[in-house]
Amino acid sequence: MGIALRLIIADHLHPHGVGKWPGKRKHAPLPGTLPAPYSSVMASPTIARVEALLNARRFDDAAKLLIKAASAGEAPALAELGHWRVAGNIVRRDLSAARTAFERAGAAGDRDSALLHAAFLASGVGGAADWPGALKIVRRLAPHDPRAAQQVRHLDAMPLDAQGIADAAPAPEVLSAAPRVEVYRSLLTAQECAYLVTAGSPSLQPSVVVDPQSGRLIPHPIRTSDNTQFGVYAEDMVVNAINRRIAAISGTAPEQGEPLQLLRYRAGGEYRAHMDALPGEPNQRVLTVIVYLNDGYEGGETTFVRRNVTFRGRPGDAILFANVTSDGRPDPEAQHAGLPVTKGIKLIATRWIRGARFTFPAPNSLLPY
Repeated sequence: MGIALRLIIADHLHPHGVGKWPGKRKHAPLPGTLPAPYSSVMASPTIARVEALLNARRFDDAAKLLIKAASAGEAPALAELGHWRVAGNIVRRDLSAARTAFERAGAAGDRDSALLHAAFLASGVGGAADWPGALKIVRRLAPHDPRAAQQVRHLDAMPLDAQGIADAAPAPEVLSAAPRVEVYRSLLTAQECAYLVTAGSPSLQPSVVVDPQSGRLIPHPIRTSDNTQFGVYAEDMVVNAINRRIAAISGTAPEQGEPLQLLRYRAGGEYRAHMDALPGEPNQRVLTVIVYLNDGYEGGETTFVRRNVTFRGRPGDAILFANVTSDGRPDPEAQHAGLPVTKGIKLIATRWIRGARFTFPAPNSLLPY
C-alpha cells in the first residue's frame, strides 16, 4: 500500500468502529500482534494500478477497479478492499463487507486476512461473534504461522469454555460500596500480562488529546504517559479472551467496552485527579477496569481523592470502579488519580465500559458506495 493511500485512510478504528490504523511494516510484527494490513500476497498489478489512480486523485476509478478485482476473486484486491471497508474514508464503512472480504482473501491463501477474519469472528465485528469458528481458523494456521501459534499457546493455557469465557473468576474484594470499588486478585496471569506488554509496546505513543480550538493533537493536559489501544487490527483472540474476562467480572457484555488500552508511566508520570465519566454523553462510561501489569516501580498508586481509598495492585490484579450514580449521572465521588511514579516504569491495561454497545461514528467517505 502506497503513501498516498495510507494518508487518505489514516483513521482510528476499533473492533466495533475504531482502533489504530497500523503503519506499514518492513518486517513481520512481533508474535502476538495482528499484522498490519499488508501481506505477502498484496503485491499485484491490480494493487499497483489502484495506487497509481489514487496518486492521481482518481478515487472513483481506483475504487471501481478494486471492487471489480475483488469481485473476480483476486486475493490482494479482496484484502485491500477489506481494509478500505474498515477505514471508511474512500468507500463507505461496511464492517460486514470487510469481514466477508477478509474471509475470502484468507481462503485464497492470505494468512494476514485469515488472522484478521478470525479476530473479527471472535470480537463479533461485522456480524455475530463466533468464538469456535475463530479458534478453528487460528488452530489451522498455527503450524504455518508463528503469530497464530503464539495465540494458540496462550489460549490453551487459559481456562476457557467452548465460547471463550473463563471458567471461573476471582471473588471481589470490596474497597468501597459507594462508589463501587472492587479488587480482583490475579485476574490475569503473569504470562497474559507479558503478552499485552509485548504486543502493545511497539505502538506506544505519548498521550494526547484533541485541542477543541484548533482540532490538532496536543499533549494531554493532566496525563503524562504513553499509550496505545488494542483496536480492530490488534484485538487478536488472546486480547479478546482477556476482554471477555473483564466483561465477566463487570457483569457486562464484551461489546460494551472501549478498546483495551496499554499505558506506560515513566518516573514522574501521573494522571492527575479526574473523572472517567464524560459530560453530556448518552452512552456513558459506567465502569472502569484497570489491570496492573508489572512490578518494580515505586509510587503510581490509584487513589480516590474524595473517599480516602488508595490501591496498588500486584501484576495481574485488577481494580474495578463505577463512574456513575444509580441514576446514571457522573458520580463526583468517583474522582480518582494515578499518583506520580517516583521510580521505575508502571504498566497498566485500562478498559472503559459503556452503558450499551460501544461504537464510533463512521467517517464521511469520499465516495457514496
